[in-house]
Amino acid sequence: MATNLRLRSDAEEAVRVEAARTGRSQQELIRAAVDQYLHLVPEAAPRTAADALVATGTVLPARSPLRGATVRLRLSAGVSSLDLLDRDERV
Repeated sequence: MATNLRLRSDAEEAVRVEAARTGRSQQELIRAAVDQYLHLVPEAAPRTAADALVATGTVLPARSPLRGATVRLRLSAGVSSLDLLDRDERV
């Protein structure tokens, strides 16, 4: 069902900020909130291991999304960051 939803300006801003923080769409966040409020789904299970750590309070969520970051390291063709970490001279 398609519907129009008019939010208060503070709720609209909160949804926008949360969407940017989590990388989820505003639509996805609102659907999840409605489902949870109406008890249509059990408490949302964490989507990733990182989500589980955030849910338990073991790890704090990012204060801001990683957007607009500049790349400071250029790797040669065929070399990955994993190759740099997986070296024999590590202790």
